[in-house]
Amino acid sequence: LGSVLTLTLVVSGCASIEPPQRVDDACAIFGERPSWWRAAKRAEDRWGTPPALQLAIIRQESSFTHNARPPREDGFLFFPGRRPSSAFGYAQALDGTWEEYQRAAGDSGVDRDEFRDATDFVAWYVSVSRSRLNLGVTDYRDHYLAYHEGHGGFSRGTYRGKSWLMDVAARVHVTAQTYDRQLDRCESRLNRRFSLF
Repeated sequence: LGSVLTLTLVVSGCASIEPPQRVDDACAIFGERPSWWRAAKRAEDRWGTPPALQLAIIRQESSFTHNARPPREDGFLFFPGRRPSSAFGYAQALDGTWEEYQRAAGDSGVDRDEFRDATDFVAWYVSVSRSRLNLGVTDYRDHYLAYHEGHGGFSRGTYRGKSWLMDVAARVHVTAQTYDRQLDRCESRLNRRFSLF
């Protein structure tokens, strides 16, 4: 009986970090993951970044995979190649940027593979973009470009000429708008169903 119970706990634990089933519907995502809704709302309260944008960036960066990493470059013989960057987790945060966030958040115990911490990171980064780059909160396309290229890169316009990146940013913009409309319809229900307190 003990081994069956242990196996059940392990399986249920693994299932809890699988990506949501319906990633096109913000209401379904948060309905399936009430802890994600509470985390996104706390991040919004803390940094002023709407949950729709938090969710759209995370979807683009990791497809909601908690331990996502960039694919390795080609290796030599049986040696694996290097990864192109230190990006890791839901938000694909780089080591240095994550450390900057830890200092800003005042918490060295946050983890990139925890949705709660990753969505707070995204909300923080967007708030910094708003301040440094004078972006509006609903400038979803430009927020993604700043997220991808860094604040310095965005200021220098490094995204210009990267047609693939412009396409991705446009897709994130549309996704965030879609999520925002969906949440307009279900936010009060989510708040009632999953108390934030």
